[in-house]
Amino acid sequence: MKMIELKQIKKTYLRGVEELHILKDISLSVGVGEFVAIVGPSGSGKSTLMNMIGLLDVPTSGSYNLDGIATEKMKDDELAGLRNRKIGFIFQQFNLLPRLTAIENVELPMIYAGFGKKERREKAQQTLELLGMGQRGHHRPSELSGGQQQRVAVARALAIGPSLLLADEPTGALDSKTGQEVLELMLHLNEMGNTIVLITHDLHIAENAKRIITIRDGLIVSDIDNVPQLQKVEAMEASEAMEATV
Repeated sequence: MKMIELKQIKKTYLRGVEELHILKDISLSVGVGEFVAIVGPSGSGKSTLMNMIGLLDVPTSGSYNLDGIATEKMKDDELAGLRNRKIGFIFQQFNLLPRLTAIENVELPMIYAGFGKKERREKAQQTLELLGMGQRGHHRPSELSGGQQQRVAVARALAIGPSLLLADEPTGALDSKTGQEVLELMLHLNEMGNTIVLITHDLHIAENAKRIITIRDGLIVSDIDNVPQLQKVEAMEASEAMEATV
């Protein structure tokens, strides 16, 4: 099954009388359960592509199906509703509200999704515990390290049980050690069945994904399986299977 299906996506902006062609005939599919990195230099169009995938912007032409749902004819409120149900966002700057506790930050998307107060609190606590933050729920962002804040941000993204996790430079505000811990967490989430699209300019970050797509000048110039990462995952799965039989 396909989680993301983009066909002949184009995005053009007008600057005065000049047309700026940001995305040029992008066609791309991502299957359910994949972990894909989209890489490219500044100005390549990857941020615009992220906005398309995240339903934050609409293409000038082309079609986009998200989890089997056609989006190109949807109105803004319909796109917002679909986005809130289907997509969890992980940002570089965490985007946590400073006056709220960790658990209250995780509850926010569930408020918009119409969850009841008791259910929100229970689900937020469960998600924080899943990410090793169960004892930090009543701390505000200023009382947490950068890595802990990003874990809260990931918990917030997971809270509504989204079909897709969209991570935009998720380690950009972290030191290398903490950043690697967050990437390993994302790999673990993918092994649990989450579909993940990671946007980055850094190939070393992208190498944590199982598939790497490179975009340049608004075009996809390569789309390859990350063989070393796939082999690593297969080895881990084989080891776990062997331990289970002992």
